Amino acid sequence: MGALFISNLTLSHFRSHKRAVIQTDARSVSIHGPNGAGKTNILEAVSLLSPGRGIRRSSAQDMTRRPEALGWKLTALLHSMGQTHEVEVWSENGAARQVRIDGKPTPQNALARIARVLWLIPSMDRLWIEGADGRRRFLDRMTLSFLPDHAEQSLAYEKAMRERNRLLKDMVREPSWYLALEQQLAEAGAAIHANRVAAIQALTEAQDQAETAFPTATLTLICDMPTTAQDLRRALADNRMRDLAAGRTLIGPHRADLEGVYAAKDVPARDCSTGEQKALLVSLILANARALAADFGAPPLLLLDEVAAHLDANRRAALYDEITALGAQAWMTGTGAELFDTLGSRAQMFEVTETNGVSDVRMQP
Repeated sequence: MGALFISNLTLSHFRSHKRAVIQTDARSVSIHGPNGAGKTNILEAVSLLSPGRGIRRSSAQDMTRRPEALGWKLTALLHSMGQTHEVEVWSENGAARQVRIDGKPTPQNALARIARVLWLIPSMDRLWIEGADGRRRFLDRMTLSFLPDHAEQSLAYEKAMRERNRLLKDMVREPSWYLALEQQLAEAGAAIHANRVAAIQALTEAQDQAETAFPTATLTLICDMPTTAQDLRRALADNRMRDLAAGRTLIGPHRADLEGVYAAKDVPARDCSTGEQKALLVSLILANARALAADFGAPPLLLLDEVAAHLDANRRAALYDEITALGAQAWMTGTGAELFDTLGSRAQMFEVTETNGVSDVRMQP
């Protein structure tokens, strides 16, 4: 099994950090400090070492430290599968972020070749009780961790659907305007569905094979659509009049939902207690990490923001044990150092403080 970890992370004019240099080894990283000090901003920086929009899904402009800066930059020394890479991610004047790996400009999706990053953040705690949009994003993020090309399929689908929806809103009835778009939708939509099914299968197998202190979640993809490109294209054509009346596309993977069940109790996740819902999410992130360790060859970087929330002392200790056994470098935040006591020497500890809107990061002995 290979290793994946960050040994140096530098933030320049990123969020509340004017300049921060964090030096680490392969062990996990615990970060404590008061709310608003800038702890989550560090995790967001690490999340940008993977394709996508990061843990907050923010624009590049929103990440810029104001008022003195016009842009920001992150630099990381990333150790992946026996090789060391210098990764630079930056944005200037609010423009889309740019990436360099070992001095060479690369597209964002090239980051998936050298790193995989998973996260669990407080906004995900309500995953099972809020709308399907969040659950689709959660599933697609896990799917993307296994299949980096999933992002390209998703972008192609969204682009074709926007153009088809524009025709529908304009009440265009001529079939010839729709044929090429519906073919693109069908091909990308069938690929998205197949990718999601494959990801759920990988997660299920990882949960079945693991010994864990956390409850197992049975996952089901709810998607009322044909699963082959040919059948989906035909369904889109047949459904065109109904879509014209609605002004939008009513069938496809964008209408899917993810259902979770607490397997041992046979209780839907949405009906579980807050603590049980949190434990199920932790279980899925750990299962995702185990499956990735086998698939990618190294455990992913784990970002666990305020991970202690809704976990009692025993489950916190169990989480730290499982992270250590997995060999993952986890970046974890909490309001107090005592939340990480049971980690002992298995982690490096940093304290983040904030003075006059500027965050400061210090390593603790």
